[in-house]
Amino acid sequence: MTNKHGREYRLIVEGLYQNESEARRALHDPFIEEWVEKKGRFRIHNLDEIEVAKGVSLGSLILTMIDEDTFEILSNDVNLPLTEKKARMVAEALQRQAIFDEIDVEPMEEEAT
Repeated sequence: MTNKHGREYRLIVEGLYQNESEARRALHDPFIEEWVEKKGRFRIHNLDEIEVAKGVSLGSLILTMIDEDTFEILSNDVNLPLTEKKARMVAEALQRQAIFDEIDVEPMEEEAT
Protein backbone atom coordinates (compact mmCIF):
# COMPACT_ATOMS: atom_id res chain seq x y z
CA MET A 1 0.00 0.00 0.00
CA THR A 2 1.35 3.41 -0.92
CA ASN A 3 0.26 6.58 0.82
CA LYS A 4 1.54 10.10 1.36
CA HIS A 5 4.29 8.65 3.61
CA GLY A 6 5.57 6.24 0.96
CA ARG A 7 5.30 2.50 0.92
CA GLU A 8 3.94 0.82 4.04
CA TYR A 9 5.74 -2.12 5.60
CA ARG A 10 4.89 -4.90 8.02
CA LEU A 11 6.76 -7.41 10.11
CA ILE A 12 6.14 -11.13 9.70
CA VAL A 13 7.23 -12.87 12.87
CA GLU A 14 7.33 -16.48 13.98
CA GLY A 15 7.19 -17.80 17.49
CA LEU A 16 5.77 -20.67 19.48
CA TYR A 17 2.66 -18.86 20.68
CA GLN A 18 -0.67 -20.66 20.68
CA ASN A 19 -2.80 -17.65 19.77
CA GLU A 20 -2.81 -13.90 19.14
CA SER A 21 -3.40 -13.07 22.76
CA GLU A 22 -0.33 -14.98 23.91
CA ALA A 23 1.84 -13.46 21.16
CA ARG A 24 0.54 -9.94 21.90
CA ARG A 25 1.36 -10.41 25.59
CA ALA A 26 4.86 -11.59 24.63
CA LEU A 27 5.23 -8.49 22.44
CA HIS A 28 4.07 -6.09 25.17
CA ASP A 29 5.63 -7.57 28.32
CA PRO A 30 9.32 -6.66 27.92
CA PHE A 31 8.53 -3.08 26.93
CA ILE A 32 6.02 -2.68 29.76
CA GLU A 33 8.58 -4.11 32.22
CA GLU A 34 11.15 -1.53 31.09
CA TRP A 35 8.53 1.21 31.45
CA VAL A 36 7.69 0.10 35.00
CA GLU A 37 11.39 0.02 35.94
CA LYS A 38 11.75 3.63 34.72
CA LYS A 39 8.39 5.08 35.76
CA GLY A 40 7.29 2.94 38.70
CA ARG A 41 3.90 1.87 37.37
CA PHE A 42 1.96 1.15 34.21
CA ARG A 43 -1.54 2.02 33.07
CA ILE A 44 -3.13 0.90 29.82
CA HIS A 45 -3.03 4.43 28.33
CA ASN A 46 0.78 4.30 28.67
CA LEU A 47 0.93 1.95 25.66
CA ASP A 48 0.85 5.03 23.43
CA GLU A 49 3.78 6.54 25.36
CA ILE A 50 6.05 3.47 25.30
CA GLU A 51 8.40 3.71 22.33
CA VAL A 52 9.42 0.43 20.74
CA ALA A 53 11.56 2.35 18.24
CA LYS A 54 11.93 6.04 17.46
CA GLY A 55 8.52 7.28 16.36
CA VAL A 56 6.74 3.96 16.95
CA SER A 57 4.72 3.45 20.12
CA LEU A 58 3.74 0.08 21.51
CA GLY A 59 0.10 1.16 21.36
CA SER A 60 0.34 1.80 17.61
CA LEU A 61 1.33 -1.78 16.79
CA ILE A 62 -1.27 -4.41 16.04
CA LEU A 63 -0.50 -8.10 15.92
CA THR A 64 -2.63 -10.65 14.09
CA MET A 65 -2.16 -14.36 13.59
CA ILE A 66 -1.81 -15.29 9.92
CA ASP A 67 -0.86 -18.94 10.28
CA GLU A 68 0.17 -21.39 12.97
CA ASP A 69 3.07 -19.76 14.87
CA THR A 70 3.17 -16.89 12.31
CA PHE A 71 2.00 -13.36 13.04
CA GLU A 72 1.82 -10.02 11.28
CA ILE A 73 2.72 -6.77 13.03
CA LEU A 74 1.77 -3.45 11.50
CA SER A 75 0.82 0.07 12.49
CA ASN A 76 -2.79 0.82 13.30
CA ASP A 77 -2.15 4.56 12.86
CA VAL A 78 -3.00 5.60 9.28
CA ASN A 79 -1.11 8.85 9.83
CA LEU A 80 2.06 7.04 10.96
CA PRO A 81 2.40 3.79 9.01
CA LEU A 82 5.50 1.66 9.30
CA THR A 83 7.98 2.88 6.73
CA GLU A 84 10.80 0.52 5.83
CA LYS A 85 13.15 2.34 8.22
CA LYS A 86 10.67 2.24 11.12
CA ALA A 87 9.82 -1.41 10.46
CA ARG A 88 13.53 -2.31 10.53
CA MET A 89 13.99 -0.39 13.81
CA VAL A 90 11.03 -2.26 15.33
CA ALA A 91 12.52 -5.55 14.07
CA GLU A 92 15.83 -4.70 15.78
CA ALA A 93 14.04 -3.89 19.04
CA LEU A 94 12.17 -7.21 18.89
CA GLN A 95 15.41 -9.07 18.18
CA ARG A 96 17.06 -7.44 21.21
CA GLN A 97 14.14 -8.57 23.36
CA ALA A 98 14.26 -12.11 21.86
CA ILE A 99 10.48 -12.21 21.59
CA PHE A 100 10.17 -14.08 18.29
CA ASP A 101 12.26 -16.77 16.60
CA GLU A 102 12.11 -15.23 13.11
CA ILE A 103 11.46 -11.62 12.12
CA ASP A 104 11.10 -10.45 8.53
CA VAL A 105 10.31 -6.98 7.21
CA GLU A 106 8.29 -6.84 4.02
CA PRO A 107 6.26 -4.31 2.07
CA MET A 108 2.50 -4.41 2.33
CA GLU A 109 0.87 -5.89 -0.73
CA GLU A 110 -0.55 -3.42 -3.21
CA GLU A 111 -4.33 -3.31 -3.22
CA ALA A 112 -5.92 -4.43 -6.46
CA THR A 113 -7.80 -1.67 -8.24
